Amino acid sequence: MGETKSIYLDHCATTPIRDEVLESMMPFLRDRFGNPSSSHAEGMRAREAVEKARQQVAALIGGLPAEIYFTSGGTEANNFAIQGLVQAGREQGDHIITSSIEHPSVLKTCEHVASQGCRVTYLPVNGYGLVELDEIEKAVTKETILITVMHANNEVGAIEPVQSIRKVVGSEKVLIHTDAVQTVGKIPVDVKELDVDLLSLSAHKFYGPKGVGALYIREGTPLVPLLYGGGQERGLRSGTENVAAIVGLGAACELALREMDDEKKRLTRLRDKLQDLILEKVPSAVINGHPQQRLPHVLNVSVPDLSGTDLVEEMDKQVVFISSGSACKSHRAETSHVLSALGVAPELAKSAVRFSLGRNLSEEDMDTAADAFARAIDRLKTLFELEQSLGFRRCF
Repeated sequence: MGETKSIYLDHCATTPIRDEVLESMMPFLRDRFGNPSSSHAEGMRAREAVEKARQQVAALIGGLPAEIYFTSGGTEANNFAIQGLVQAGREQGDHIITSSIEHPSVLKTCEHVASQGCRVTYLPVNGYGLVELDEIEKAVTKETILITVMHANNEVGAIEPVQSIRKVVGSEKVLIHTDAVQTVGKIPVDVKELDVDLLSLSAHKFYGPKGVGALYIREGTPLVPLLYGGGQERGLRSGTENVAAIVGLGAACELALREMDDEKKRLTRLRDKLQDLILEKVPSAVINGHPQQRLPHVLNVSVPDLSGTDLVEEMDKQVVFISSGSACKSHRAETSHVLSALGVAPELAKSAVRFSLGRNLSEEDMDTAADAFARAIDRLKTLFELEQSLGFRRCF
């Protein structure tokens, strides 16, 4: 009897590296091991590979190669953007605006700069998880130096109106950063259309390797380095480049640019099918987030009177892999700050799970996942009823 096929539905947490990406990286893990800062032939070959990847990243997001700075991933890129700008702009002001549903790498960085004397305004969101533009307009002061609002939320998939922020703010003196880790490679992202000064991305969210990302820095944007040393990345990000990973990032960008339109349509169709099946099989289920203005591959669902963590465990037994929130904190039993900000009732927030779709999933996989979800709920309800009959009281 063969093994049950696993169905991976946690692509917001990470994606499997594509064969083509791995193939592009292998020469730089084995034979072409030169340091890009070396002046000999091996070093020059490595440098050429890094610069080719820079061009590939720039092409995907509509920037210039000279505006792309490689990092170790999205967390470093977000820290680099926020801390680097705060240090560079101390004479201009000390006020930052962000949203209440940002990724921890933004929220924790804002907490850090606040401890250093910076003032931070946390914007509320509406019931769909969207920042209201009039809230941004009201929050801006003469001391505001940065607005950082994510392009799309990692838990409910809400796509924020980043492209309208500049129009609301008006002033070019207020710089705009967006954490686009969940959107780059998934939906069209153009830094000119978004009109942002800084943008963060990470390779492992779109079939590249872990441990590499980039920060787009619009030409002329003032930024102080986080890391000092040999002056790599034009003096803004010192440290010997991870050539193989950077090459993999470039290859993932090239593939995404080529396939994105078709994949976006396919994933939207699969997500909508999964949603319809879940609502049909589990009438009590509640969909969290915006019904249309969301990522094509994300579905966040709550089931009253159940625990999201328990649901993930029950699905895991059926080798269907989902999450109960952000991968950065889903191992901890706590209410999602995102769903709380949306105004979702605590009991529903604690029952929420996220399905995030990706390549190599089929219509049949959606049928299997929905059936598994319905079975998981039935099992948990049966267990809950048994516990109640025995006098146990479960706390979620």
